[in-house]
Amino acid sequence: MFTGIIEAVGTIESLQPSGGDYRVKVAVNTLDMSDVKLGDSIAVNGVCLTVTELHGKGFWADVSLETVRHTCFKNYRPGQAVNLEKAMMPTSRLGGHIVSGHVDGVGKILERREDARSVRFRVQAPESLLKYIADRGSITVEGTSLTVNGIDGDLFELNIVPHTLAETVLQGYTSGQSVHLEVDLIARYLERLISKHEPSEAPKSDISLDFLAQNGFYRG
Repeated sequence: MFTGIIEAVGTIESLQPSGGDYRVKVAVNTLDMSDVKLGDSIAVNGVCLTVTELHGKGFWADVSLETVRHTCFKNYRPGQAVNLEKAMMPTSRLGGHIVSGHVDGVGKILERREDARSVRFRVQAPESLLKYIADRGSITVEGTSLTVNGIDGDLFELNIVPHTLAETVLQGYTSGQSVHLEVDLIARYLERLISKHEPSEAPKSDISLDFLAQNGFYRG
C-alpha cells in the first residue's frame, strides 16, 4: 500500500525485454534506499513494482505483460522521469489517501493552464472509471494523490499547487500526455458491497419453520 505522496523523482535507465516480458532499471536520485531490500514494493508513476535487484543508484524490477498492457510502460524510454514512492509502513502518516499501486486505466491530459501560482489540468478518463470519480474526491494520477476539483462529462479537473508541481513529474506534463489513473479504493469496494449479484441458484437448506419451532428458535 502507498499514500500517493511522492518521495522523489527518478529516471528510467533501461527497459529490457526478458523472457516475453520486461525488466526495468530505475535510478532513484534522492530516494532513500537504506531500508529497501529485495522483494520490497516501490510505486513507479503509480505502478507497484517489486524490487528484484539493487544497484548503487537504484533498483531493477520485472514488468509483466499484464502491466505493459494496462499502463504507459510500453511508451517509456531511457531518460523518462518517473514519480517514486516506497510502500508505506504501519507508522507512516497517511498524508494522501490509500493507494494500492494497481493502475485502473490510462487517462489523457487535454488542457493545462496557469491559475495564479497553481496549474490546472483537465484530464479525460476512460468511461469505465467515471462512476468512481467524485467531485472533491481523491484520485491518483501518476502515483500522486490529488483532489478532483470538478467534473464535466468524461473530464475531471485538478488543481496542482506549486509544491506538488515542483516535487513530481507533473511539472513537465502538458496537453496530450497520457497518465496512469487509480480511482479511490474505497469506492471500488463499496460498489462491490452494494451491487446486487443474484446467485444463479439459491443454496438448498434443510432448515424450515417447523425445524426452528421444534428446536425452540421460533414461535408461530
